[in-house]
Amino acid sequence: MEDKRSELKKIIMDTRTLPTLPNVISKLNALSDNDKASVQEMARIVSSDQVLSARILRLANSPSYGFYRVSTISNAMILLGVNVVKSLALSSSIFAIMEKNSVGLWEHSLGVGVAANLLARKLGLPECEEIATAALLHDIGKVIVSLKCSEAAKEILGLTNERQIYTMEAEREVIGTDHAEIGGWLAKSWFLPDKLSEPIAFHHDVDKSLNHRIKTSVVHIADVLIKASDFGNSGDRYVPVIQKIAWDTLKLNVQIMTELVAEIEDKLIEVRNFSLEMMSE
Repeated sequence: MEDKRSELKKIIMDTRTLPTLPNVISKLNALSDNDKASVQEMARIVSSDQVLSARILRLANSPSYGFYRVSTISNAMILLGVNVVKSLALSSSIFAIMEKNSVGLWEHSLGVGVAANLLARKLGLPECEEIATAALLHDIGKVIVSLKCSEAAKEILGLTNERQIYTMEAEREVIGTDHAEIGGWLAKSWFLPDKLSEPIAFHHDVDKSLNHRIKTSVVHIADVLIKASDFGNSGDRYVPVIQKIAWDTLKLNVQIMTELVAEIEDKLIEVRNFSLEMMSE
């Protein structure tokens, strides 16, 4: 089983095997590591790919962020931050695949992004946009399993239905790892910062998050709430229990959760409309 896990990790860490945009991304990575590089310089690099630019702007104006006024890539970089734009750029190809082949997972991901943003703002947390982005990408590992291990993905689905277990349990049994860990590997192969990769990797195991536990807790709770709302399709037929460590970390109470659930329900109508617009393009 460890051999399967190691082999899969090798595939994930080899970015050449993934649906990315190497030229744009390598230039963007180089500039983002240069303290003297301006937002305008980075925006010019991204804007050189018109399809990529259009997708980033659509996502930047999605209900996950709620700006509705992002009209240029440089504007997106100022409002969302370079890390967010970089992660949206890197994931744009995969989102395209999700929209066409995994509509339920795409909608679930959008919903979790919205719920995480609402919770982060309600709690007055900093870097709400980065939290929303980590939430948007939290299940990216499932897409990679589907892309790179199609036979294993079928076996995982069969096992979840036959034994009525969570997707994560089936993944660990079939491929020796799970979508959360794979998402973490992917984020590292894209050179995303820990504050994005850690919530992706540990959204099912909050206690393993050491440096960014608050962000990870928000993504975990948003994931559970969207599963409970039955919006989209994460692949799990059962709703997991909110982990106590996440609840305690965010100092939540029943009143906050009641208000949050009502806000999420209102927002999900907007998310569904946005999802339909994206897919109809």
